[in-house]
Amino acid sequence: MAPPLSNPIKTASGRADGGRPGRAAGPPRRAVLASAAALGAVGALGAAGCGRIPTGDTLARLKSQGTVRLGIAGEAPYGYINDDGDFTGEAVELAKIIFKRLGVGRVQPVATDFSSLIPGLKTQQFDVVSAGMYINKERCQQVIFSDPEYQMLDSFIVRKGNPKGLRTYQDVVRKKARFGTGTGYAEIAYAVAAGYKESDIVILQDQVAGLNAVEAGRIDVFGGTALTARQVVRKSRRAEATEPFAPVIDGKKHIDGGGFTFRPTDTKLRDAFNVEIHKMKKSGELFRVLKPFGFTEAEMTTLTAKELCR
Repeated sequence: MAPPLSNPIKTASGRADGGRPGRAAGPPRRAVLASAAALGAVGALGAAGCGRIPTGDTLARLKSQGTVRLGIAGEAPYGYINDDGDFTGEAVELAKIIFKRLGVGRVQPVATDFSSLIPGLKTQQFDVVSAGMYINKERCQQVIFSDPEYQMLDSFIVRKGNPKGLRTYQDVVRKKARFGTGTGYAEIAYAVAAGYKESDIVILQDQVAGLNAVEAGRIDVFGGTALTARQVVRKSRRAEATEPFAPVIDGKKHIDGGGFTFRPTDTKLRDAFNVEIHKMKKSGELFRVLKPFGFTEAEMTTLTAKELCR
């Protein structure tokens, strides 16, 4: 059974920031943030002494220092600390492979809150964000993305048997269900687009908190990604995940994709990263890396960052 709900339920007013893949059960938050502080200090030291590298050539700097600092959000299956105290996750493991091929031998994850990832990238607390972040128009105005390593549909966590028959955001609105999702999740915007009042959305810490709230009857449905929804309900006797579906935005079905995030000045680094990820897609290696973290072949993608930024 999932751990008890540790945070009070909050409304969404003023909290939505444009979307994020949902969180699955991950490490204790305090442990993650403690690691963030320690690793951030080390990262700051590692960045020193790079004055001989030409300004703006981040890839050359990373090769010179031999380390890349990766911003992660402590969220399974993207980037988190496992039971052995090691950093792992699909994005972390993918980063280890690609950066090694780019000549950067060491990957140093820096854990922070999800909402701090883009600000931290901008202020050079880390070099790249590797948190499986959804690529969308709003974010593309602030940062640049690699082409996505995966695509994702949504799913709901509901009571066993789905007594209210909630399979789409339109169902949630029509049946006046109590809807919850996570801080900054894309699902906030999807519910609002379907006609749900934003101030009525219950904002919870993550998918585990969402599961607890559904099981306890505090909400009727929790919206998240298909991957994390199906993972978090596996051991639940009182809740289940609905079949994956594409949210409808402006009358069109929408599919999300998650990728690595770079500063706008780091196009050379992003382009080099893209070359490697496309090689992995073509050979099937990418799926082999992501599969242990719960991804299916249906979640591999040919979408590009350019398409998702529109």
